[in-house]
Amino acid sequence: MSWPQVQDAFQRIWGYRDFRPPQDTIIQSLLEQRDTLVVMPTGGGKSLCFQLPALLQRGVTLVISPLVALMEDQVQDLRQRGLAAAALHSELAPRDRRQVLHDLEQQRLRLLYLSPEGLLSAPVWERLSSPSLEINGLILDEAHCLVQWGETFRPAYRRLGAVRPALLAGKATGVSFPIAAFTATADPAAQGTIGTVLGLQNPKRLRLSPYRPQLTLGVQTVWTPQQRRQKLGRFIQAHGQQAGLVYVRTRRDSEALAQELRQQGYRVAPYHAGLTARDRRQREADWLGDRLQFVVCTNAFGMGVNKPNVRWVAHFHAPCLLTEYVQEVGRAGRDGQPATALTLVSEPTGLLDPSDRQRSQFFARQAQALQQQAEALARAIPSTGTVAAVQKQFRDGAIALSYLHSQGRLVWLDPFQYRLQAAPATGATGGAGDAAMHRYLHGRDCRWRQILAQFGFRHQGGQQWHCGHCDRCRAKG
Repeated sequence: MSWPQVQDAFQRIWGYRDFRPPQDTIIQSLLEQRDTLVVMPTGGGKSLCFQLPALLQRGVTLVISPLVALMEDQVQDLRQRGLAAAALHSELAPRDRRQVLHDLEQQRLRLLYLSPEGLLSAPVWERLSSPSLEINGLILDEAHCLVQWGETFRPAYRRLGAVRPALLAGKATGVSFPIAAFTATADPAAQGTIGTVLGLQNPKRLRLSPYRPQLTLGVQTVWTPQQRRQKLGRFIQAHGQQAGLVYVRTRRDSEALAQELRQQGYRVAPYHAGLTARDRRQREADWLGDRLQFVVCTNAFGMGVNKPNVRWVAHFHAPCLLTEYVQEVGRAGRDGQPATALTLVSEPTGLLDPSDRQRSQFFARQAQALQQQAEALARAIPSTGTVAAVQKQFRDGAIALSYLHSQGRLVWLDPFQYRLQAAPATGATGGAGDAAMHRYLHGRDCRWRQILAQFGFRHQGGQQWHCGHCDRCRAKG
């Protein structure tokens, strides 16, 4: 297909005449069947970069997405344009699920959205493995989910690298398809992990700077729990009725703080992974429709949610990782208009407010417990086996297997079978990221320059460069 034909299809389907760089480069890469790794800030139009190539080729493109709301939003938009797209997820009615599987089997779909767990489910895998089913791409959206550990970590992500060779083993000789990973936040280390885990082969790499001049960053020190609430209250009040987000670290804090702010008259609700799927969808819809001014949420909220007019983001508690922080503040100002991000942090000694230190210790203990559990499991399970058997015998067996994989002590024979191997442990995950976040919060340097350096754009934020859009630079005049 010639490039003018690609441009004509783009204008016909989406109504735009020209691509925004690097959209055209990404689309060319996928049409050339090349593995691709894209780091593009939120609001950069990454979805159409894999949707357009999928629509211009035979076969189905599989899009792995972490959230039902994100899948449904994109599928609804594509169907409104008369395009053959569908999503498979746990919230589908049985009849609708059967219809999607039938459409997949009959090769009527160009885009199929799935969770990583859905991709590896028996009914889907059986159909994808059919020698006659054409697959023209595997897309991992929000690829940073593969790297992040924590209570919302999903071990199926670590098995995705075994998907392509397993599927191609049942296809005709010479058949192949590319893998593309898209994310808004991945530092060089995370990019390396994504490439290794997915088995990317000589990928085309496209990175855009995370710098957002319309987004002003600030950190304020608090000395007591009461002062933390007071500063948050003043920040929210200063933004009137503007839409925003408040991030906390735990489900309990989400519930308690939302109730407190609701009693003060704000249109607010908690949001966390412990809610039912129905409640999460309803609160997302209420926030998108401005029936809620903001939500008090854990990191379970916001990924891929398209609300351009978010004017502020407040971190009542700072996240562990700088990549997580950039992902969350990036939900403000997507319309290009000025926005503000505030992070509240305990003073370094923590004498009067030890809550930040206690939370960090809690999550560190969780990571340590995961490591210890994996070590114990490695001694208890067979040297080769299946995920299903380990899950049946051990409550958190799948997570432990994924941890061993991250340590180089396990290889996937296919997405369902593993083999343990001897390899030196690389230590607990996340230590370097924790240090980068601590430097960001407590260092004296320009905050945007620190972010640029962490994400591999040190040349952009040179030694004499000041952004003018953070509290450090503004204090220097």
